[in-house]
Amino acid sequence: MKNNNFRKSGLAIAMMAAMGASAGANAAIELYNEDGTSFSVDGYFNAFYVNRDDKVADVRNSDVKMGFLPNTIGFNFSKEMGDLTLGGRSSFWSTINDSLQSPTDTAIDVRQLYATVDGSFGQVLIGKDFGLYARSNIFLDEILMGFGSPGAATGVSFGNIRTGYPYPNPSAQITYRTPDMGGLNVAAGIFEPANTTPGAQSEQSAPRFEAEVTYSADLNGVALTGWVNGRHQSSENATTKIDSRGVGYGVKAAVAGLSLTASGFTSKGDAPVLITDGALASEEDADGYLVQASYTLGANRFVLSYGETDSDQGNFETENMSVAVFHDVNSNFKLVAEYNMFEQETKSTGVKTADANTLALGAVVMF
Repeated sequence: MKNNNFRKSGLAIAMMAAMGASAGANAAIELYNEDGTSFSVDGYFNAFYVNRDDKVADVRNSDVKMGFLPNTIGFNFSKEMGDLTLGGRSSFWSTINDSLQSPTDTAIDVRQLYATVDGSFGQVLIGKDFGLYARSNIFLDEILMGFGSPGAATGVSFGNIRTGYPYPNPSAQITYRTPDMGGLNVAAGIFEPANTTPGAQSEQSAPRFEAEVTYSADLNGVALTGWVNGRHQSSENATTKIDSRGVGYGVKAAVAGLSLTASGFTSKGDAPVLITDGALASEEDADGYLVQASYTLGANRFVLSYGETDSDQGNFETENMSVAVFHDVNSNFKLVAEYNMFEQETKSTGVKTADANTLALGAVVMF
């Protein structure tokens, strides 16, 4: 049982959000548990040797970077108060990629800072947490603990963000989750809206709405998980109104070590990378998909991943393939080898803006 708890805690940083579980229930190290009050800590640390052949710039670089998931430490609490259980989580996510740009000042961001109220009615979450749109798409990605595609200029890797799914931005929110209903779970919430129409008389008269429905079942030894999620918001100024909306979906089936996953999304008025304040001139379409297969043999998990995104809104097309091997040295220590091939071109001109092959060799320690 102890090893199972360690395994959960290593993924709790992301997986607990996808499955709607309480952070405190999955933490690996319990520091206090008396009189209905508990406090616990979990952590995730990783580093990769990265060798990238950038064919557009005609350069090859070697780096030491973190993987798709940043290094993280999280603090969880819960307290039983009659028929209610009060809980909370604060997690700190930090990069190691800025070690030469900011030698003694590593960037730290807080992606989770929330409280929960649980009861027979389900759960209410208040604060900052990952969004619901594209939530399961990313947290059930088979290369979540790997490296993935090249990302921002800061050197952050993007996994399959903008090559199969958008990012479920950590956002201020008030979210309700139902109790588990025989494998069916529903979450819906109101979120801080993005200002996509800055200018005179800019307003967002309603919050952003997001929701996700997930269903898990075991059918004669085949573990099935399916999900549908979505987002809608409006922003307008004196001359322009932008309605942003998107739908994500997917299914995962696992049997006897073999796992197959297919997911996708479609959106309008929404650049399929992340939602943020920033002007959008019009409402254009975007869509993408991700297909993956993995096979677990003893301590090894072999993964093949392929994804694409076609975005009129962002004026780009991407495709991304990864081949990866994850080796469990033990329940808290993992070795990773991944080879990634990523391409991007501008839709309006057909000009290739990225063509990179990346070898990433890394280690992950979690508790």
